[in-house]
Amino acid sequence: MAKKRSDNDLDMTTSFADMNVDGFKWYNPKAKKRSNQDDLKKVKTKVTRKEYWAMVRGAFAAIAPFILISIVVFSLVFLLAYFWLK
Repeated sequence: MAKKRSDNDLDMTTSFADMNVDGFKWYNPKAKKRSNQDDLKKVKTKVTRKEYWAMVRGAFAAIAPFILISIVVFSLVFLLAYFWLK
């Protein structure tokens, strides 16, 4: 049977979108200024050279299979077209 959820399991503080929209009854124009300043404070993090290159290697590792598959497929199509039109 499924485990029953209690109210303690629900995360009520995490927001994925800004719900402070002009026109809603709870709209607060000062809240946007405060949240933007808080976001800017969080963004200012230092990344070391080692961490930077680890991120670059990770990005290449994630993209490499797609690039290799694209090259192989393009080569196969080119060879098929070459032999077919020969």
